[in-house]
Amino acid sequence: MLETSQKFDHYFYAISYLVTVCGLFALFFSGGIGVIALAFFIFTTVSAWLLEDSRWQFSERIGVVVIILVIPIFVLNWRFQILGSGAALATGSLARLILFLCAIKLFQKKTHRDWVFIYIISFFEMLLAAGLSISPVYLAILIAYLFCMICAITAFEVQKSAKDIIEKKKLAADIRAFSRNRKDILGRSIKRLPVISFALLVLTVLFAIPLFFVIPRVGGAGLGGNSGGGSPMTGFSDSVRLGEIGKLKLSDENVMRVQIDEPDRARIGSIYWRGVTLDSFNNQSWSRSRRRRPVLPIRSDIGEFLVNPVTATSRIIEQTYYLEPTFTSVLFTLARPITIRGNFTSIRKDSDDSIKVNGLGFERTSYSIKSDVSLPDREALRADRKAYTMNFRKYLSLPRGLDPKIKQLADRIASDANARSRYDKARAIERFLQTRFGYTLELRAGGAQPLSDFLFNVREGHCEYFATAMAIMLRTQGVATRVVNGFQRGDYNETAGVYVVKQRDAHSWVEVYFAEQDAWITFDPTPAAGQYAENQSITVAGQFNEYLEALETFWIQYVVAYDSQEQRSLLNTFKVAITEYKNSAAAFLFAAQTQLVKWWEEVRGDKGLQASVIAISYAVGYLILGILGILILIWFLKRIVRLAIWSRLANWLRIKNEATVVEFYERMQRVLKDNGYERKPHQTPLEFVSALKMPEAVRITEKYNRVRFGEKALTREESKEIESWLNRLSQNDPG
Repeated sequence: MLETSQKFDHYFYAISYLVTVCGLFALFFSGGIGVIALAFFIFTTVSAWLLEDSRWQFSERIGVVVIILVIPIFVLNWRFQILGSGAALATGSLARLILFLCAIKLFQKKTHRDWVFIYIISFFEMLLAAGLSISPVYLAILIAYLFCMICAITAFEVQKSAKDIIEKKKLAADIRAFSRNRKDILGRSIKRLPVISFALLVLTVLFAIPLFFVIPRVGGAGLGGNSGGGSPMTGFSDSVRLGEIGKLKLSDENVMRVQIDEPDRARIGSIYWRGVTLDSFNNQSWSRSRRRRPVLPIRSDIGEFLVNPVTATSRIIEQTYYLEPTFTSVLFTLARPITIRGNFTSIRKDSDDSIKVNGLGFERTSYSIKSDVSLPDREALRADRKAYTMNFRKYLSLPRGLDPKIKQLADRIASDANARSRYDKARAIERFLQTRFGYTLELRAGGAQPLSDFLFNVREGHCEYFATAMAIMLRTQGVATRVVNGFQRGDYNETAGVYVVKQRDAHSWVEVYFAEQDAWITFDPTPAAGQYAENQSITVAGQFNEYLEALETFWIQYVVAYDSQEQRSLLNTFKVAITEYKNSAAAFLFAAQTQLVKWWEEVRGDKGLQASVIAISYAVGYLILGILGILILIWFLKRIVRLAIWSRLANWLRIKNEATVVEFYERMQRVLKDNGYERKPHQTPLEFVSALKMPEAVRITEKYNRVRFGEKALTREESKEIESWLNRLSQNDPG
């Protein structure tokens, strides 16, 4: 008995420590703590486990003193930013403080209250990790945590109840009966508790998943950063120095995922996700002039912000964006946005179609945009010679002190290409920059005029320099231009059906205005080495990473970013599926009805005697096959019902077994009471029946003790035997 009790204690300690380990790894994979902190707290957890029930554990009083002495250190670290800064410092300090409190509790001698405190601390660890993580790894850890927590709480209650029975010393005889069966109880508990906990976890998940998708959403897509993305981005403010976009391209962190329906993807040419547009250049940086107040689009009755009108030639493409925390106010779009749907109270549209919203910051955002991707005909662009109005002067302005050699170069390029129109000049300069210069992320151009240094000395750079060179050279030719900072298309994940856009996909390009068409047209002068090229070779590792990325995308789409917008989308998908099933069922019934009418016409002889005989023969054959199928199904079901596994399962689950033996025992007490035998308060059940000299009563009581305390199941034969003993007792025939 002592050995079994120790095994149960070891099981209880192991599962309780696993609960804390789940919280620890959740914080690590969510980015709340680093590798050093993870290693340190793993060491402390293992040390506490090895010291459990030893004399080296300290008392609760010492633990309180240690906590009081150390908490000021965490406060000072947060206040003076000793080990970091910003949001990372706040979350990291809180994570380490929670883990430290848990470690103190693990090292001290624990009462029931201390174990409850440890469970609560682990819950707060998971809660903090949930606010930081978008990774599906967190989902796996959460499932493991729920399983371990259910096992731990169940084992905690078993151990607590067992100790309470002994400590309170209620009914000494019941204690002896419990003690005789305690070994069997604890032995069975070790085997059954994990299975029962797993069953409870499955039932909880099955119950919670429908609620998760049905409960109305009122907030945004989610909060917090993650270890894989969401760090602050430069290059998307109203003023951008040359080189800032190049710095972004050194990072592999995720920025966003964009979903476009498969039919629409074929209707899009080159994909550029527009961010900010800049129109003023001062030889060192680009900025956006503020000559007009931004427009505040109105939200429609269906929850969409109307950004631009739809024209007769518009080709509408819908995109859904899952944007990481970018710490900017920019909403990225494809081409010319028409409507925007998202959980925003208001948005701002600048005169250059840049879309901004307040309060993104730490927030993970999802939104949908309908864009017009239509483009004028090339010949129409080549024939466009309409003069610009005064409103477009800012797109023609040149910086003071611009190197005159830049205009001379632009003149020579246009002359060599015999370019007369705006379109031909744009294509000539674009082609010249793509083919005569090299691409590099190193910032080699510098000085008072880095653009001139790039064009005439360094002759290599990244996208910002190429876009700047084209925009300024076209302005020297009287062509209105602006520079756009955004992202290239990114890698397309076939499994998830999304474009995965990373910071290394950051890009700058040029938009040229054609007045007669009233359209801004994209030109990209960056050489092929700096433009997106799809990877044609797919390795095993690459395919595996694609599946992982798809899993993370589904997790974000249907869990992290699951808001009212996604809920409506899922509901619409469900409605469409139901409609399709109804249509399919209606078509099937109609086809069956048509075939039945044709068959009946053949049976009646409308198509001749031979056709009638064949139709009747087919009917008889189908009837015989149907009857045989039903008979085979009945035989198969009977064989399944007779399998021994069902009786074993029933015994394992102890279906109504304990209730049955309690009923037998109560019937025996009533029979004995009717015959004048009643148990005294000081007597145990077994002492009472032993004094009566009635073998049947003794046997029934022994069965009762065995089932009630030993968790032994009654067999069918034992139930019949007890029934016969009760009948003999009721007939007052103890013989």
